[in-house]
Amino acid sequence: MAEHFGGNAYLVIALLVFVTVLLLLEAAYLVWRNYKGPEARKIEQRLRALSASADTTAQAQLLKERMLGDVPALERLLLGLPRAHRLDRLIVQSGLDWSVSRLLVSCAVVAVGAFAVAMLALHQPPLVAAAAAALLGALPLLYVQYRRSRRMMKLQLQLPEAIDLVTRALRAGHSFAAGMQMIGEEMAEPIANEFRIVADEVNFGVSLQQALTNLSERVPLTDLRYFVVAVMIQRESGGNLTEVLSNLSRLIRERLKLLAKVRVLSSEGRLSGWILVVMPFALAAVMNLVNPQFMSVLWTDPIGIAIVEYMLGLMAVGVLIMRKIIRIRV
Repeated sequence: MAEHFGGNAYLVIALLVFVTVLLLLEAAYLVWRNYKGPEARKIEQRLRALSASADTTAQAQLLKERMLGDVPALERLLLGLPRAHRLDRLIVQSGLDWSVSRLLVSCAVVAVGAFAVAMLALHQPPLVAAAAAALLGALPLLYVQYRRSRRMMKLQLQLPEAIDLVTRALRAGHSFAAGMQMIGEEMAEPIANEFRIVADEVNFGVSLQQALTNLSERVPLTDLRYFVVAVMIQRESGGNLTEVLSNLSRLIRERLKLLAKVRVLSSEGRLSGWILVVMPFALAAVMNLVNPQFMSVLWTDPIGIAIVEYMLGLMAVGVLIMRKIIRIRV
């Protein structure tokens, strides 16, 4: 009887494993088809043709190529890395006057320092020291990402006003290129610099289509891409550009209002997440002040150290889950 039950259990487990693997393969295929399948490639080709991003003429770029490193040997090494230019674009979008070599060296210095402190001062195992070095070594990159997010948010808030300025310029009889130049002269940073580059590219012979494409690549905002696509469609098929831009500005403002409303409604969840993250450390600090002998077991006893390590790992997983829950995209 027991052998028969065990055989059935093994059969059920094998069947469940087979179904799980089959479902994972199906999910992977669906994800691939949505992003890399034939229909996705057709849509990507149509959008690329619409935005003229395939233009590779000699006058497609006005700005000079940035140096990835200050040392020629380091520059050649970084040019061989596949994601070096992506890091450089991230730095440019953040508005920082850094280079890729400076960012990588900062990450390496912080990681080596954290590893040395964990090994020599705190006497932690090599695996724990390596994990701490990896986490702290990513701080410069996280700082660049934070600055980029702030700059992109500021650009998004300035975009409706910039579109309204172009609309008023068109109604006053100015050309579209003149309206772009007005944005660069009259509005505040950082949007003024981006549109100033567009105006300079057009003045130096780059087509308006390619100049706007370069703008959408430098500033990867969905609302800005709507603006670029609307202008491209109007230039291809005609129509009242003033009305199109006015409707687009109103649509962006309504979207920003909805985003602000969602942030207000989700503020309670975000506050709860912060409390759940900070509360264990605050309670540990208070208990350590009240009864240090009781809390010292957590970093003097091997079992206590293991408990702290597992707790920090589970807290990191919980933080990621809560971040996914409270982060609502509009």
